[in-house]
Amino acid sequence: MHTLHRILFSLAALLIAGCSTVSSMPGNSPLDAGAKWVLLPMENHTDTPQAALSAESIAEHALRLRGIDNLVRYPAALSRDSLFEPSERRVTEEAQKWAREQGARYGLSGAVEEWRYKVGIDGEPAVGITLQVIELSSGQVVWSASGAKSGWSRDALSGVAQKLLNELLSGLRVQTKTDKR
Repeated sequence: MHTLHRILFSLAALLIAGCSTVSSMPGNSPLDAGAKWVLLPMENHTDTPQAALSAESIAEHALRLRGIDNLVRYPAALSRDSLFEPSERRVTEEAQKWAREQGARYGLSGAVEEWRYKVGIDGEPAVGITLQVIELSSGQVVWSASGAKSGWSRDALSGVAQKLLNELLSGLRVQTKTDKR
C-alpha cells in the first residue's frame, strides 16, 4: 500500500507541476470586441521556418473564439516570415501604418521564441510565444502575455501551440455587445 501512495503522489506532483509557464499584463479595462482589430505580423525568433505564420493562424482562430469578429489580417505582401529573408522591425511598423489607414483600433502582434520538437528520445513539442495588443492610434501596448508550454512525446506541436495561445488569450479582457447590456 505504501508503494501505491508513492506512485500516486509522484503522478499528482507531475500533473501539478505542469508543463507550462504563463505571465500576463492585464489591461486596465476591457477592450471593445466590436472594434476593428488587425492581426499584425509576428516575429519568428526560432530556427523553424514559418513558425510565426503558424502562430498567427492559431491566434486568429483564438481571437474569433473570444468574440472578436471584426478581425482582418495584414496584407501578405507585408509578411516577413520567409525562408530566405531575415525579420525586420520595419515590416511591423509598415503593418501598423497599414492598419491605422484601415481604421483599425487594435492590433495583435507578437513573437515566437520557441517552436520545435525537443531533441532526445521522446521528442516532446515545445512552444514559447509572447503576444501584445496595441492601441493603434497611440501605439500604446494595452495588453500583453507571454508563455511557454511543452507537451508529451505523442502530442502534436500545433496542438501544444493551440493550447498555449488559448491560455494566453484567455487573459485578454474583451467586452462584447452582450456584455454591454
